[in-house]
Amino acid sequence: MQESPYYELILQRGIEQGARETAIKNISAVLTTRFPDSDIHTATQALEGFDDIERLTQLFNTALVTPSFNAFLQAFDR
Repeated sequence: MQESPYYELILQRGIEQGARETAIKNISAVLTTRFPDSDIHTATQALEGFDDIERLTQLFNTALVTPSFNAFLQAFDR
């Protein structure tokens, strides 16, 4: 059975949305672990504004190595 183009589009969007949500969740988990006294909620809200999975991946990598929570927040501007 051949799937319709509309079905394929919806499926692709669902996959992308799931990847985006997972990336945001992973970034938040790293930040919470590394900087437990910081306002991670603020960063998570800002991350919700990103749709680009590649950019979220870059921010995840930054969260892993950044020296401070403030340095991570500055990475949003790059």
